[in-house]
Amino acid sequence: MEKGQSLSKANKAMLVAEEKESTEGASSPSSFLPKPTKGGSSRYDVFLSFNSSDTRKEFIDHLYHGLGTAGICVFRDCNSIRIGEEFSPVFLDAITCSKISIPIISGHYASSKWCLRELIHIMDCKKSNSHIVLPIFYKVDPSDVRHLKRNFGEAFHSHKHCFDEKDIEEGRQTLKDVSNLHGWKSDEFASGHEGELIERVVETVLGELRKDFPLLVPEELVGLDDQLKKIMSYMDSPYAIARMLGIYGRGGIGKTTLAKCIYNQLSNKFDHVCILPDIRETTARHGIEYLQSRLIFEILQEKNAVSTVDLGINLIKSRFTRKKVLILLDDIDQKDHLDALARERNWFASGSIIIVTTRNKAVLDQSEFEVDYEHEMSMMNEVHSFILFNRHAFRTEHPSSDFAIISRQIISILGGLPLALKVIGSYLYKKTNPKVWDDMLRQLKNQAYEDVQNILKISYDALEYEHKEIFLDIACFFIDKKIEFAMYMWDDYKFYASQGIEELNLRCLIKIEDDGKLSMHDQLRDLGRSIFHKGQSLMKHNGLWVDEEAFKGLMEKKRTAMIETNRCDGFLVYPFLDCGAAEQLQARTNWQFRMSQRLRFLRLGDTTASEDLNEFLSQVRWLHWLHIELNPSFPTNDLHLPKLKVLQLSYSSITDD
Repeated sequence: MEKGQSLSKANKAMLVAEEKESTEGASSPSSFLPKPTKGGSSRYDVFLSFNSSDTRKEFIDHLYHGLGTAGICVFRDCNSIRIGEEFSPVFLDAITCSKISIPIISGHYASSKWCLRELIHIMDCKKSNSHIVLPIFYKVDPSDVRHLKRNFGEAFHSHKHCFDEKDIEEGRQTLKDVSNLHGWKSDEFASGHEGELIERVVETVLGELRKDFPLLVPEELVGLDDQLKKIMSYMDSPYAIARMLGIYGRGGIGKTTLAKCIYNQLSNKFDHVCILPDIRETTARHGIEYLQSRLIFEILQEKNAVSTVDLGINLIKSRFTRKKVLILLDDIDQKDHLDALARERNWFASGSIIIVTTRNKAVLDQSEFEVDYEHEMSMMNEVHSFILFNRHAFRTEHPSSDFAIISRQIISILGGLPLALKVIGSYLYKKTNPKVWDDMLRQLKNQAYEDVQNILKISYDALEYEHKEIFLDIACFFIDKKIEFAMYMWDDYKFYASQGIEELNLRCLIKIEDDGKLSMHDQLRDLGRSIFHKGQSLMKHNGLWVDEEAFKGLMEKKRTAMIETNRCDGFLVYPFLDCGAAEQLQARTNWQFRMSQRLRFLRLGDTTASEDLNEFLSQVRWLHWLHIELNPSFPTNDLHLPKLKVLQLSYSSITDD
């Protein structure tokens, strides 16, 4: 960029963000735990209370790093409080704002009035709210703590002159109370092997935290109770082997929702859990090796970059054999993918449960694991369909009397498919004109019952142009992306993004997760992509769709200069292109790449080419640039970004210049 030329020339705000897109966050707080489903006040997962003279440089240090490596946010005092210094209310506030406290009761613990005050506050929090206390009796016996005997008691009595009378009275009772809690005795657990004790503490903490972080399921859950009870009656039975549960059925019928409910009910019984969502889509984008790496990381808390499928298989089957795991593999459509993640029963410890959802029953039938329980998702019955539809069309379980008859007619055509009932019901919400309902009924009658996407497309067709554009953007590229970045781009294109997002959300066409990322049902995602894929004129729309086969072919070229573009004039452009691949596509499609100067999203990766990119950048609102390696041959001084709103830089060796 020319010296002195500022991005602010566009006279609008631009967001600059540097992000990391790998699993290299194992030691960061809460790196893999999901966000709370409902608001909470906890700032920390764990508060450590200890006497630094006994344990700081040995046991506490190992415990702190063990918890941190597991992604648990821990508060500990990093500096000893000097003699005579006022006790800081920061510690009491940290206890109050923690979900769990772990007091490490060591030989000199009771000699510190600060430790006693922490413990008193910890036990008060336990009585007044859901605060969890997991004591570790480090080289002391709980009975000595309870009765203030031996060395532990001597340490307390020899320092009583430093305590207030209130501290002495409350401290005695608190020490007695904590000694009666179930905890760990360091000398007895695993014959005194502290590494195993720390591993157990970490596993216990993770288990407690998961109770507050269930997988999200729709609040309007209807009609799954009987199916859930039937499956849980089997899964709750103790077994001496690892088992696999297979759930199969057509798209949009509720397989994933049921699997999440099962996962939520079982997860507290396992120390090692993992969910791999939307495997069909994720594998197409990133490869099965990516999912193997994620599985290994979440179960072992170790970063192992899997370069080949065989390496991933060997790591899983050799390292998981002693792990009792609960794993949810969602939307598997190929046997090879299941084999790469959970091919054999003996890969996992006894008592492990693998839950698999699929549209293709053959995946289960051909599994070498031998599925122990297969469940076919059934359509919703008329009563449940009526309830679900009404909750979305009228926001109540009972329809308006004016629309009761036509509601039943529409429900009958939709045939108990939950996704269709939600989407069509949401479309009709607040529609008080009977003719709109009549039109919907006629449209549905013209659709084949099996053609779910055509039914869903009725709701898409009713959207305003700008909202259609936002829907297609999300379906084709922005799933699992932060909504805030896309909003800058949409607003600049006068798409009225806030209104559009609200409309799409109300119609159940998209979802916004708790972490601010965009998502949608896979049937709706496939619908959005097929809308652009089918019958679009490249010359008319300046757009290009590269399907998976073409994409794989392009990647086999192993070029380094790649361009990924999204949405030219509202239509998708979704290739990874290098110069040679671009020429081939241009020859095959007779499409001139100079027309792509009107694109609005551009992703550059490993770019070392020297071609002039300005023709691509004149209208770009969002530039995502990876692995920038600046060199004299690259024309950075000539880049002109007049309309840029979002700049993302990742893994880049750039300077202030």
